Amino acid sequence: MLDWPAIVAAMLGGAVAAGAGFYVMGRRVERRAAQAAAGVVAAESERVLTETRQRVVLAAKEELIRAREAWEEEAGRRRREIDRREEQLEQKLAMAEGRAREVERRDQAVREREKALAVQELETRVRLEQIAGLTAQEAKQELLHRLEDEARSEAAALARDLKEQAKKSADREAKKILALAIQRLAAEHTAESTVAAVALPSDEMKGRIIGREGRNIRAFEAATGVDVIIDDTPDTVVVSCFDPVRREVGRLALERLIADGRIHPGRIEEIAEKCRQEIEASIVETGEQAVYETGIKGMHPELAKLVGRMKYRTSYGQNILDHSKEVAWLAGIMAAELKLDVQLAKRGALLHDIGKVLTHEHDGTHVQLGVEVATKYGEHPIVINCIAAHHDDVAHETPVSVIVQAADAVSGSRPGARREAFETYVKRLTQLEQLAGEFSGVEKVFAIQAGREVRVVVTPSAIDDGKASELSDQIARRIERELQYPGQIKVVVIRETRAVDFAR
Repeated sequence: MLDWPAIVAAMLGGAVAAGAGFYVMGRRVERRAAQAAAGVVAAESERVLTETRQRVVLAAKEELIRAREAWEEEAGRRRREIDRREEQLEQKLAMAEGRAREVERRDQAVREREKALAVQELETRVRLEQIAGLTAQEAKQELLHRLEDEARSEAAALARDLKEQAKKSADREAKKILALAIQRLAAEHTAESTVAAVALPSDEMKGRIIGREGRNIRAFEAATGVDVIIDDTPDTVVVSCFDPVRREVGRLALERLIADGRIHPGRIEEIAEKCRQEIEASIVETGEQAVYETGIKGMHPELAKLVGRMKYRTSYGQNILDHSKEVAWLAGIMAAELKLDVQLAKRGALLHDIGKVLTHEHDGTHVQLGVEVATKYGEHPIVINCIAAHHDDVAHETPVSVIVQAADAVSGSRPGARREAFETYVKRLTQLEQLAGEFSGVEKVFAIQAGREVRVVVTPSAIDDGKASELSDQIARRIERELQYPGQIKVVVIRETRAVDFAR
């Protein structure tokens, strides 16, 4: 029987041995093929490396050649620039040497000229002494006198400059002076313009006005905004307030309460409110009437109301409403004579002091407030300029504003317009002329513009320009010390030289 396991094992062993032999032979073949490929790659790499090295060396040589060419070009440009600058420096040096020679020549000429002038001056001095008959000492005295006159003129000019500087920086001092003047002199004027007397049927009414524990008078003052002064004056109480409209409301309300007889807080408030409404209606009616009387058309209702409030405002004792209407009529007449716009002249004149009714409620001068309110309600620019320029705060832009200013001066300066007796007015003008005429060198004196301006004509040979300024200051200071007057007085010194001859 065949041994199959052994046969199978023998076959497997032979197969394994044959496979191993084939594997070994295959590995040897692959190793030889790899070695051949490696040799080919190494040879190719050596060739590529050699070619790359040659290209790099060639590129480096080309770059070096370009750099050398650029350097040689830059060096040549710099050499040319250096040569050009050297040429310029040589030219400037030559010019400087030429100028130095010219300066030296001129210097020599100046020295020679100075010597010649010195000799000429000496000869001239000797000749002048011979001609004038003056010794050196006498000439020195004459020179001193001239220098003294020049020094006086310069001192006067300096005084004018100092005065101008003082005017610019004197606002604080001016306010202080005004405050002191108001404290000293405003008592009588304040009493006239800020109080209103109310007559009583009997002194018993004073107790009813005061009320139990003062409740009636406190309620009245709170409702009207005025002060009620009750003193020993028989059958009279005084209503005091700086606001003229409130003062009028208080006066009217107190008169009605006294006539009615029922005086208690409730009735006081009711009467005060009714009087306030009546006064407001009266103000509107007065403004419209003033606008109608002056013939002005198309005025804004608020401006007309402010015109009505002028009825309760005074200036230097002159009622502002009457003054403004008078200025409007005067301005209209003058504008018509000059063929100017009469309507604009009247509007500017009626509104020129409109700011005075606002000074109790707003800050600023009446000119500034008037310009603001006229601008606010769309007035014509010419009218606004009339308001702004009527005290010369700004320049006059049209003849209309000049007319308004002239009409304002006429209305305010006529005798009696501002509670000044005619005798006092004439006496003040006479005193002004006499006072100014007492100064040395004054030839004539004229008091014009109702005493608001004094024009002093001086002798030209006695008063020069510098002394004219001093004279105006001296006259103004003396007027301040010796005279009493409202507002301000302008002192104008006029020095005129005329040369007259005749051709025959």
